[in-house]
Amino acid sequence: MSDTTIVNVALPMDSQILDPLSSSSSLPIETDPMLVDDSCDGYETGDYDSSEVLSLSRSINEYVYENGRRYHAYFGVDKNLMPTDEIEQDRLDMYHEILHLLMKGRLHATPLKNPKRILDIGTGTGIWAIEMADLHPTCQVIGTDLSPIQPAWLPPNCYFEVDDAEQEWTFPPNHFDFIHARNVAQGIQNWDKLMDQIYRRVVPGGYAEFSEVGYELLSDDGTLSPDNPFKRHFNLSALAMEQIGRPPPTGELLRRRLEKAGFVDVVVKNIKQPLGPWPKDKRLKTIGAMCLLNGETGIEAFGLAPLTRILGFGYGEAMKICREALAAMKTKGSHTYNYFHVAYGRKPL
Repeated sequence: MSDTTIVNVALPMDSQILDPLSSSSSLPIETDPMLVDDSCDGYETGDYDSSEVLSLSRSINEYVYENGRRYHAYFGVDKNLMPTDEIEQDRLDMYHEILHLLMKGRLHATPLKNPKRILDIGTGTGIWAIEMADLHPTCQVIGTDLSPIQPAWLPPNCYFEVDDAEQEWTFPPNHFDFIHARNVAQGIQNWDKLMDQIYRRVVPGGYAEFSEVGYELLSDDGTLSPDNPFKRHFNLSALAMEQIGRPPPTGELLRRRLEKAGFVDVVVKNIKQPLGPWPKDKRLKTIGAMCLLNGETGIEAFGLAPLTRILGFGYGEAMKICREALAAMKTKGSHTYNYFHVAYGRKPL
C-alpha cells in the first residue's frame, strides 16, 4: 500500500461529434505517413483575529505527501485523487493550452453574450478564470477550488476562493450568467446535490457547461492491441473510479446530469484528442505531441492514487503500470486517441 504523510505546506448515437478533422463522426484522424515506420520504438521526449486567520491559513494549506506527490487534505484526503504539487500545476497549465488548440481557440462551447458574472468550479491553477476575466473585463469571474494554488497577480475582475463545491453554497440564487467546470470528475461524489446548487445559482436564460477528458483509449486503424499497457492504465483508472462511485465521464452522462437538473437545449460535443504526434493534420499533430509531453507526468497523476488507494496496488507495482503505459504511449505504431467531452445547457426563462 501507499506510504502517506500529512504535513502543512463507444459514443452514444445521439451525441454530437465535434471531430477536429471532419464534421463526420465516421471519419478517423488521418495518420501522418511519415510516421508509419514502426522500426523506431518511440518518440523523442524530452477585521478578524490574527490568530484565527493564521490558523485558517495553516489549515487550508494542509496537504498529504504520498508516494512522492502532494495531495489535497483540508476537505478530506480522498476528496481529490489528483496531485496539487508544482509538477501537477505545470501539467494543468500545459493541458489548458492543449484544450485551447483542441477547442480551436475557444475557452468554452457555450454561446455566451455579455456575461456579468461567471463561476469556475474546480479552477485549479486559475488559468481558465484569468483568461475569461481578460476576455470579459466588465464581468466578475470567480474561481473556486479545494486548494489555494492560484496566482496572486490577477485581473481586477478575477477572484479566487477556497471552497468545496459539494458543500452548501453561499452565493445567492439566480446570480451567475455562466457556471463552468472542467475535469472535476475525480473529485465529485454527489452530483445530484452539485447540479441542484448550480441550477439554482444560474440566472434564467444562463448556462452551465461541463467538460471532461474521457477514460476510454481508442484507435481507428487497429493499432491498439487489447493488452496494450497504455490501455490497461486507462481501464484500471476507470475501474477505480467506478468502485468509489465516481464513474468515468462520457458525453451522454454529462447530458443526463444537465437535463436531470432542469437545463434545456443541451448540446453535447465529443472531441477526438490524439495522444501522440501521429496525425497528418498539423494542428492535431501539435495537440498529439503536447499530449505526449503532458503524459510524462499526467499518467502518474491520473494513476497513482487510484491504483494504490482504491485498487490496492503497492507503490512499486503502481509505478510499473505507469511506466509501461508511458512507454506504450510513445510507441509510434500505436495511433491512439481519447475523447474530450463537452456539454452545456440553458436554464429556462
